[in-house]
Amino acid sequence: MLKEFKEFAIKGNVIDLAIAVIMGIAFGAIISSLVNDMIMPIIGYALGGVNFNDLFISINGTAYASLAAAKAAGAPTINYGVFINTIINFIIVAFVLFLLVRSINRLKKAPAPTTKDCPYCFTAIPIPATRCPNCTSDLK
Repeated sequence: MLKEFKEFAIKGNVIDLAIAVIMGIAFGAIISSLVNDMIMPIIGYALGGVNFNDLFISINGTAYASLAAAKAAGAPTINYGVFINTIINFIIVAFVLFLLVRSINRLKKAPAPTTKDCPYCFTAIPIPATRCPNCTSDLK
């Protein structure tokens, strides 16, 4: 059983998957930094100096100066500013992945066609055929 597990763990697909997960985590950290440190301050400034990380609702009704103060007091909060940041992170990651997949798909070559249509009966026939097997037309 140990030998089977070793063969499974060393297979190329498992290692490729592990590398992809690690790269995904690193990419997620970069996107989080991009959103939190560059995009959200610009959006916050455009909206009048709003810090999205401090947007929250205190469920117990007590007013707190910041989310950190509410958490320090142990107050239950709904952190909708953090949620907005997470949504923007997701949108950016999804868009970048869309662009990546689209680019990879463009690089893939389309397979060469193996059939052509008969000009008389429009049946699909092999490209090297000189006579249509359905209507027996000469295709020269």
